[in-house]
Amino acid sequence: MSKILSNKSNLLILYEDNHIIIINKRAGDIVQGDKTGDKPLSDVVKEYIKDKYNKPGNVYLGVVHRLDRPTTGLVIFAKTSKVLPRLNKLFLSKDIKKTYWAIVKNAPPKPEDTLINWLKKNPKNNKSTAYIKEVKDSKKAILHYELLKKLDNYYLLEINLETGRHHQIRSQLANIGCPIKGDLKYGFDRSNKDAGIHLHARYIEFIHPVKKELINISAPPPKDAIWDACFP
Repeated sequence: MSKILSNKSNLLILYEDNHIIIINKRAGDIVQGDKTGDKPLSDVVKEYIKDKYNKPGNVYLGVVHRLDRPTTGLVIFAKTSKVLPRLNKLFLSKDIKKTYWAIVKNAPPKPEDTLINWLKKNPKNNKSTAYIKEVKDSKKAILHYELLKKLDNYYLLEINLETGRHHQIRSQLANIGCPIKGDLKYGFDRSNKDAGIHLHARYIEFIHPVKKELINISAPPPKDAIWDACFP
């Protein structure tokens, strides 16, 4: 299910029913309002629902999870207050499988591996540092990666998370010498033109909490020469 159903209001909608809506987030969009005051994706989705269904008054939309602002890819929203706690439960119980793609600067030490670190967040610079041993106020972080393709100057990795920590993929990959393309915060040497990074939430799979059907969605990466080179 990777077909874009709609791109109204600059929304790339990959799936929608009465209960949930799944968006392919662009680089630079914030999922939920923050101190910047910039219009969040959640508000754009509300406006889309209000317009499409001619809904009077305020539109309900539940934020289930977030992606970092420079990251692209799949974001799930709950369209009813009934389904939000069910989706939250799926995330907490790890019954939602999320797979990411990352384009990195250097070849990883191994073609595939499991990375285990302890991450400590610094709220002053909004950055997480990966340690090989537990330190004060750190949280254990586990991810699995696999090298999918060698490009001319970069490497395409597929990542599956066991934990969901602040900037986990960005921090752990940088820790093994593989900063993500465009990610100045974690050691890449130059920014991307759109201020995004080449980290993309590519796949998501779960059992629909109401319909009890298997939902399996893939999100097309942004259009640029490097992402395009990942496809034969």
